[in-house]
Amino acid sequence: MTAQPKRLRQHGLTIGHLPTGANNAITDVPGVRVGHSTLMRGDAIRTGVTVILPHAGNLFREKVSAAVHTINGFGKACGFEEVRELGQIESPIGLTGTLNVWRVADALATDAIRHNPEIAIRTGTVNVVVGETNDGYLNDLQGRHVSQPEVDAALAAARSSADFAPVVEGCVGAGTGTTCYGWKGGIGTSSRVTPAERGSWTVGALVQTNFGRAEELIFAGIPVGDWLHPPKREQPSPPESGSVMVVLATDAPLDSRQLHRLCVRASAGLARTGSHIGHGSGDFVIAFSTARRIQHWPEGLTETATVLADEGSAMAGLFPAVVEAVEEAVLNSLCAATTMTGRDGHVRHALPIEQIIARQK
Repeated sequence: MTAQPKRLRQHGLTIGHLPTGANNAITDVPGVRVGHSTLMRGDAIRTGVTVILPHAGNLFREKVSAAVHTINGFGKACGFEEVRELGQIESPIGLTGTLNVWRVADALATDAIRHNPEIAIRTGTVNVVVGETNDGYLNDLQGRHVSQPEVDAALAAARSSADFAPVVEGCVGAGTGTTCYGWKGGIGTSSRVTPAERGSWTVGALVQTNFGRAEELIFAGIPVGDWLHPPKREQPSPPESGSVMVVLATDAPLDSRQLHRLCVRASAGLARTGSHIGHGSGDFVIAFSTARRIQHWPEGLTETATVLADEGSAMAGLFPAVVEAVEEAVLNSLCAATTMTGRDGHVRHALPIEQIIARQK
């Protein structure tokens, strides 16, 4: 059996000051689940889909507070406008390759109707949310290989997972064919717990990394891009290209405006890894809170809910939690990724972590 790739902390490297959750993953936020479906076929198909569930119930009937943020808008995000308008998410969140966005959106809509036959008949329509990065260097992007069966498989994996389950990282799901700082990228995750005096809340981040140039990489504070580069550069990234999807989850009782404030801080976590957010990059953040379920059919016009009484004190813990979790999630995506050959013989090499560690001794 092939050994599982090590995560950042298994290499003896740590970042930040806040403690992690039990699995150092987005699923440390109670109720959150993640599922992948990975497509590795022949010499050219290297893609997949990842879904994130804010909770294991019926999301259309029990929505969650949410926000989205565009750091740089060179991307094909789906469903963001209604989240901006209403501040809610009512379906699983999908991540995939660029030209699969609409197929994943269609599959998520089909799944929503399957579980809620009243949609568009006895009640309103459903807003599905899908993000993407371009995996076309390793993958036959034109083939648009992700469709209903793959989305259903990812949903089934998420729905059947246990509470607080670890998240598989690296070359899986939406991260199967992606590139990060010229090396093989993928899916990464991390979490942080705020101090007791700041609420003892958990913040989890999951990223789909597909951005940066090798010379820009800062790895756990080490400017490795100054001296470490892939052994073969078939197609170096242009100066300002690449994308990233960041999904943030928390159990803090935040409304949409407050969640958007968390979204904005994700860019600081990306910057710590060397990103400068280029002209041609698609960098998006989705955040949600599991603290409250918003009923599709409420019992009345008003309800009582827990809200922050001291936003400043709460954010003093939540902001650094976001920054640290996003940075470590990016690094975990690099640690977990393995060398991959794909379309037209293109290769993305795994980042040689041991070389980084040896140089620091």
